Amino acid sequence: MTQFYHLYKAQYKKAKETLEILEKQRREINLNLETNPICATLHKELRTVDLDIKITNNEIEHVESNIQECESNNIIQ
Repeated sequence: MTQFYHLYKAQYKKAKETLEILEKQRREINLNLETNPICATLHKELRTVDLDIKITNNEIEHVESNIQECESNNIIQ
């Protein structure tokens, strides 16, 4: 079971890194939208990044739940 705990920790770390990248992309898109607010391509990219952020947040939440379950069952040795 400890292999699952370490897997969950690795998934959590990777998801947090992905979230940071996505949030940076969103900030860049928003900056570009300030200078070009009617650009359809930027709006599409923003929708895509926002969806990816939601998916990543859900993944983080799920992995956190798995980690807590392992910790509560004392499976982390």
